[in-house]
Amino acid sequence: MPPVHAELQVRPGVEGDLVALTDLYNHYVRETAVTFDTVPFTPAERRPWLLSHPVDGPHRLMVATDAASGRVLGYASSSPFRAKPAYATSVETTVYVAPDAGRRGIGTLLYQALFGALAGEGLHRAYAGIAQPNAASTRLHERFGFRYVGTYREVGHKFGRWWDVAWHEKEL
Repeated sequence: MPPVHAELQVRPGVEGDLVALTDLYNHYVRETAVTFDTVPFTPAERRPWLLSHPVDGPHRLMVATDAASGRVLGYASSSPFRAKPAYATSVETTVYVAPDAGRRGIGTLLYQALFGALAGEGLHRAYAGIAQPNAASTRLHERFGFRYVGTYREVGHKFGRWWDVAWHEKEL
């Protein structure tokens, strides 16, 4: 299906999105190695994550919705890269799209909105860890100027097997 951007709205995430965002993320927890979480979350457990992404500052949450129904179709976020103070100007970014909403340009719209929101926040680098294989995510990140910097081999164990994570970085 070709991209249909007029049918989509991208905006900052709000508390009213919590259940839909949790459901979307839990699909990836249960069905894929895209995330190394192994146990689905309740909305209450996921609430601190949502609240850690205010509408300003370096840690943002952008949500894509269907303009007609309001259904959440995906999200992108920037989060602390590491907890130590010297990492404060680095963020880790991620994007998740509803499994039935792929190939519509939603990931691209979300990253456009996210990086637009991050402009002027004094950030130096964005990092993305992509569990392998994931050609679609790699292509998306490369389109946004991320470059491959290395792979952690067999760093995650899920579904009875080991998974590599390829790391990419982007200058901000």
